[in-house]
Amino acid sequence: MSNMRSSGNRRLERSSELYARARQVLVGGVNSPVRSFRSVGGEPLFIQRGEGCYIYDADGNGYVDYVCSWGALILGHADADLVRAIQEQATRGTSYGASTELEVELAEKIASAIPSIELLRFVNSGTEATMSAIRLARGYTGKKKLVKFEGCYHGHADYLLTKAGSGLATYSIPSSAGVPESFTQETITLPFNDIAAVEEVFKREGAEIAAVIVEPVAGNMGVVPASREFLITLRELTERYNALLIFDEVITGFRLTYGGAQNIYGITPDLTCLGKVIGGGLPIGAYGGREEVMKKLAPLGPVYQAGTLSGNPLSMAAGLATLKKLSQATYETLSGKIERITTALQRTAEETGLPVKITKAGAMFSIFFTNKDNITNYDDVLACDRERFSHFFWNMLDRGVYLPPSPFEAMFISTAHNEEAIDKTLEAASASLAELSREKG
Repeated sequence: MSNMRSSGNRRLERSSELYARARQVLVGGVNSPVRSFRSVGGEPLFIQRGEGCYIYDADGNGYVDYVCSWGALILGHADADLVRAIQEQATRGTSYGASTELEVELAEKIASAIPSIELLRFVNSGTEATMSAIRLARGYTGKKKLVKFEGCYHGHADYLLTKAGSGLATYSIPSSAGVPESFTQETITLPFNDIAAVEEVFKREGAEIAAVIVEPVAGNMGVVPASREFLITLRELTERYNALLIFDEVITGFRLTYGGAQNIYGITPDLTCLGKVIGGGLPIGAYGGREEVMKKLAPLGPVYQAGTLSGNPLSMAAGLATLKKLSQATYETLSGKIERITTALQRTAEETGLPVKITKAGAMFSIFFTNKDNITNYDDVLACDRERFSHFFWNMLDRGVYLPPSPFEAMFISTAHNEEAIDKTLEAASASLAELSREKG
């Protein structure tokens, strides 16, 4: 597919020109791989502005946005209160390299919403949060091995870019060039939601395991929730073998509920990693947990981590402005919107005879083209029809709806997604699925 497969009557010449320019100065023309549209074919859109639940490309085309900056924009684009907070802070300075009251206020707000966080540290990205939490876990326990799960993405630190081989538990092979195998020797990758695999690896190597890191709801293989039994097993085994349980809630933090997914599951991790929503769309990350563990960090302890822009006042102001507008009622409203969207999509798919499975959690959902009754792990996701998703993506874009340009990414909504936008989405989906069904026939 090329960009000129593009968007029906929508003109994309300006985006195409910008992409040609970008390829001359940016690697692959992008600053993050998924933006390249490689998973769906064609050329990427270049976005000029966002307003509410809509984004507008460089050619002036508008789209209902279900990427929402990959989940960060829970209030939608250019929320007036958020913009005002950033503007006011910018007039006072953008960075000091020193402590601010804003850091304290945002930390207090997060800690009050997530009881497992007694102390926390701000950083600049989700990757920084996870790699720092893992270093802290190793420093606290004095052990080296890390357990992670297939399909759960925890950032691009070397020892996290791994894939599992055959068998229940395999020392992970790097899934990126430039990562020596020696860097991943201490990483064990297991199937997501597989209780037996976790029990087996702890029975064999529990004394050497420093931590288990997991997304309580996976968001980078599409939306795949962990079962409560699986998370309970992780909690019990880490306690029994003196390892730490790390919840990666960079996506789920303040997206499923006011707090973390751990508040919904009723499970208390030792460490939690956050990002996205807590910065209101500005660069941010954070990790926190039990006081006893967090006090191993410098300047109180021997585990070192620092950052010039950590606690950046613009990000702090944006995060505070965002969290102040959220309440449990917000999430009840968002869940209602998700229920309406996903129920209608599933019904339409059934009417067209297309095999579709929709998964959801809070204010995020995924569409998988598959005959499977349940999607519980990465193998289930890989078995889905990616080519059909690609066609669906372009059909929806033709009709003014912007989905994540990959079948392995979650779809997000915001408080700005109103009934008119949802109606437009469902009309587009009905026509797009009908078109797919005709192609099938």
